[in-house]
Amino acid sequence: MMVRSGNPAVQLGTLISAALLLLLSDGGIGWTQSAPPSLGLQQQGPQAAPPPATPAPSAPPAREENSGLINEMGKLFDKLPSILPPIKSPSETMNDLSRLAKPSTMVSGRVVCPISSNGAPDCKQAADQLCQGKGYKEGKSLNADSAEKCSAKVLIPGRQRKPGDCRTDTFVTSALCQN
Repeated sequence: MMVRSGNPAVQLGTLISAALLLLLSDGGIGWTQSAPPSLGLQQQGPQAAPPPATPAPSAPPAREENSGLINEMGKLFDKLPSILPPIKSPSETMNDLSRLAKPSTMVSGRVVCPISSNGAPDCKQAADQLCQGKGYKEGKSLNADSAEKCSAKVLIPGRQRKPGDCRTDTFVTSALCQN
């Protein structure tokens, strides 16, 4: 947060507040909690042995686990390399792509798409016919065109057009052919 006040006392107060927040947060220095004072008689029991003064020199000091948000996010980032797939080098990626890509050629022509059983044009079959006419095995339609084809009855003057007089034909005009 940025203080825009020109008063130096306000700026100093903001800086001190920020420093105290940093010191008192989970990652900084904090106050320990003591047992609540007991009211009444205190029990005299056997005294526990004092903890060892210094840990063994070969063992590093034990760190208390902090269960804050930042710590949990750090754990997540530690696990990420095992979750994600390994990253390939650019040459490995290009090799994979070249194995997937088949040599192909774009051809042009005009083949009508036959009507399939559901009434839609089947342009895959027309693209295959276009490619087979150019000496290839199969093809995929890249560009299509459609035109309305009408009977000669439509040209008679004064005759009204009927629903069965015209139909729309779809053509494959270019295809990507593969061996």
